Amino acid sequence: MFQRKSLTILAAAAALSALSLPAFAADSLIKIDGSSTVFPVTEAVAEDFQKAKKGAINVTVGISGTGGGFKKFCRGEIDIADASRPISKKEMEACKEAGIRYVELPVAYDALTVVVNPKNTWAKSMTVAQLKKIWEPDAQGKITNWNQIDPSWPSEPLTLFGPGADSGTFDYFTEAIVGKSKASRGDFTASEDDNVLVQGVSRDKGALGYFGFAYFVENQKKLNAVAIDNGKGKPV
Repeated sequence: MFQRKSLTILAAAAALSALSLPAFAADSLIKIDGSSTVFPVTEAVAEDFQKAKKGAINVTVGISGTGGGFKKFCRGEIDIADASRPISKKEMEACKEAGIRYVELPVAYDALTVVVNPKNTWAKSMTVAQLKKIWEPDAQGKITNWNQIDPSWPSEPLTLFGPGADSGTFDYFTEAIVGKSKASRGDFTASEDDNVLVQGVSRDKGALGYFGFAYFVENQKKLNAVAIDNGKGKPV
């Protein structure tokens, strides 16, 4: 696993302050979208909030990735954006141009987990250099077998699963592993829904993927977490 990363939500300032005002009752729908990593948190809070309001206010929680959520937020399409990274300068400017004021709130910390199929008995730990070899843009169409990563590993096809380009997890992983945000090979199965990635890895012996730690915890019987060695010989 990698170090913790902060998970945040962005709430439209007007909507946030209005939550405590009786006038807010006139608006019976709160729309939330964005990070799949933050989704379990906001979904749980949304359920409790709706119960407390006894059905007077409905809350919808979608998954379009951190970047996708920011786009919708700055277009005024949603009230709250879930994010697994801070809002970027470009996104700040988009909100400013649209007249969207917001409040950024840290809500939790999560770790990123690299996972393999339970039938994978060889990749118990990997180095950052090996992960880079797999995921860097130059690997596309070239690194397609496990024994290309480590000669002692079997000649087993390598199948990759990961978040899409709108995901904050994708941004974090590519920057931490490849050295540049969004720099990645493109020949992998991408999804903003981490459950899709879980299912993909769990059904393919040669699969490798990455996503938020919370989704690994929920699916430990279907997946194996890979210990990551940062070069100091102590995998974590």
